[in-house]
Formats: sequence, structure tokens, C-alpha cells
Amino acid sequence: ILGSKSLKYFCLAWITVCVALCAVLLCQLLLRNQDQSTVAERSNNSLDMIEMSGFTCGYISCVFYLGSRFPQLYKNFQRRSTEGTSYLLFALAMVGNCTYGLSLVLKMPAAESLRALYFLHHLPWLIGSFGVLFLDIFVTLQFILYRQHKERQSGLVALEVEPLLVNEEAA
Repeated sequence: ILGSKSLKYFCLAWITVCVALCAVLLCQLLLRNQDQSTVAERSNNSLDMIEMSGFTCGYISCVFYLGSRFPQLYKNFQRRSTEGTSYLLFALAMVGNCTYGLSLVLKMPAAESLRALYFLHHLPWLIGSFGVLFLDIFVTLQFILYRQHKERQSGLVALEVEPLLVNEEAA
């Protein structure tokens, strides 16, 4: 119970930080100077506060998104079972992550000089979508492996219920 209270407080603190960060970013967007001369003076390669905040949020999101799969993978491994876990959730997440990652790749600019910058700007979301897709493949393997393991165990349980001396009575 102590762990669940700590988890609850951690989640509340995390939500508070995220809401505060969103509020700060929204205020920055609203207060941002939209003057064209300022935009023209800014270099294409430099990152302003809002873009840097976006990258920071992207990498934080990537870490938590990738981290979200490890507790389920570990729990399945520890129990040698996927019972109680919805495979449809993982299957739909795999389709979503695959199409999202592909949409980023397919939107890549044709000009080779812009590709590296585009790739760098979208890296946290590419890592997040394809990384979680990769981890979900392991969840899929667990579903396959532990289903076969469960079928073998259920066969063993049936043998344990049968009497040991069935053929001995006739002799």
C-alpha cells in the first residue's frame, strides 16, 4: 500500500509539472513577438525558447513512452503469462505507432540538404513511435510464447487429475 501511495503522489506531481509546463509554453506563445523583421533576422538553424521547450517535451515524452512498456514486459516475464492483458491494446498501438512513424518518414523533404535537419527535429517522435513498436513486438512474442506454455501446462494438469492405476485394476 505504501508503494501505491507513492505512485499516486508521483503521478499527481507529474501531472502538475506537465500542466505547469503547458501553461508556461502557452504564455510564451501568446506573448511571442510575431514581427516579421524578428523572424527574418533569426537564423534557420538556431532554436528559440519555444522550439527548445518542444524538443525537451519530445524527449521527455519519448523516455516515458518507451518506459511504459517495460513494466508490462517484466510482469509478463515474471508470471510467465499474459493473462489479463489485452492484446488488442498492443496490436492497435502497434498499428498506430507504425503509421505515425511512417508518416514522419514519408514527409521527409526531397532536398537532401534539408533531410538531416528534418530528421534531427523529429528524432524524439521517431524514437518514440518506432521504439515502442519494437517493444510491442516483444509483447507479441510473449503472447505467443506464453499461450503455448499455458496449453502445455493445461495438458499436464489434466494428466495429474487422472488416476495413476487405471490399467492396474484389470490385471
